[in-house]
Amino acid sequence: MKVVILCGGKGTRLREETEFRPKPMVPIGGRPIVWHIMKIYAHYGFNEFILCLGYKGDMIKEYFRNYLWNTSDVTLNLGHHPSVHFHDHHNEEKWEVTLADTGEDAMTAYRIRKIQRYIAPGEPFLLTYGDGVSDIDIPASIAEHKRSGKICTLTSSRPPGRFGSLSIDENGGITRFEEKPAHESSKINVGFMVCNHELFDYLPDDQNVMLEREPLMRLAADKQLHSYHHEGFWQPMDTYQEMQYLDRLWKENKAPWKIWI
Repeated sequence: MKVVILCGGKGTRLREETEFRPKPMVPIGGRPIVWHIMKIYAHYGFNEFILCLGYKGDMIKEYFRNYLWNTSDVTLNLGHHPSVHFHDHHNEEKWEVTLADTGEDAMTAYRIRKIQRYIAPGEPFLLTYGDGVSDIDIPASIAEHKRSGKICTLTSSRPPGRFGSLSIDENGGITRFEEKPAHESSKINVGFMVCNHELFDYLPDDQNVMLEREPLMRLAADKQLHSYHHEGFWQPMDTYQEMQYLDRLWKENKAPWKIWI
């Protein structure tokens, strides 16, 4: 299954960093947060990535284009027959990364719609945001999605509010999706979704539509939205304080999302 990561937003609440770089490129322990997210998926064998680029997307392209330069010691021969020798190998050599321009100002639903050509008809795919890390069990979420038989399964959790609220029945089905509710007691959408190809049928040809509004609300109304509840660690990086928190966890070797060796 391919992994689609939304990497195009401007991250206005993290302006201290995102004024200079796209949010997925904000470093945690010296590596961009999108790298950490990709490592989570790669740990479970999912090595095909599609990054939905937008704001300052060229910086993400530059990072992956020069990945060996960024991760290896290098010897350069500057003579008449110049050559480059990279001394180190890395664990990301099996990664396949598609860098897709999905528009400077597009909202999330349109960004996903724009990468439909990279997902074969009938092929399910994984989908998440480029600014949150977790110790989620990806295969367990896929198994729950298959069990449900629904079009989309998102991961729910109970961190502090300001996110979309979910009403979930006893079988895990989502009966209501509400973006940023006033109350704080409900489970919330933390991304790490599993989607059938039919999700594209719910994405209008309108760059102003957010996935978290009309599409997910319609899926819930059609009883095609499911949940996989995660009780473990999940942390977004919406603010400078949250960035510092994640960076401190990494530097102190206490990062719960580092499930890879």
